[in-house]
Amino acid sequence: MPFSYYDRLSAARQRTYRKSDGIRRVAVPGIDALVPVARAVESSLAGGSRAEVERACQALVDALNARLSTPAVRVRVLERRPADAGGELQGLYEPDEVTAGTARITVWMRTARREQVVKFRTFLRTLAHEVCHHLDYELYRLPETFHTEGFYARESALVKDLVGEATEGERT
Repeated sequence: MPFSYYDRLSAARQRTYRKSDGIRRVAVPGIDALVPVARAVESSLAGGSRAEVERACQALVDALNARLSTPAVRVRVLERRPADAGGELQGLYEPDEVTAGTARITVWMRTARREQVVKFRTFLRTLAHEVCHHLDYELYRLPETFHTEGFYARESALVKDLVGEATEGERT
């Protein structure tokens, strides 16, 4: 079932929305080999070093792009999430046409209010969310990326795959 904003989209954008909604998971060859790479993000978060977290995230995203034959994306990890009355910004994807070069993912490793390191699962979900935006453009060749039920299913499945929790039945 489409989200409420679907009816306000043009016919062309509705087609893109439906195509996105129909893609339920990212089929990553050799995903099991990436579990330790994802767990390195967990270890680096526990250490609290922004530079270490950034290196671990970049390694994970590079490995995903290598397996999917998608273009590189630069990962930036910043300290404290920006916030306003609307809430905290957790992640941001900027396609290459915005950055005038390589696409960029920015994620924040500390909460805005308490400045606590974000829990691993939450942080990985945010990183996977931004990776899914990248894949919408570069793997699925969508002209834009929407938050559809399919998008959120891809994000959830990717996280489960990366932490080694997906069953064989879920991968098919």
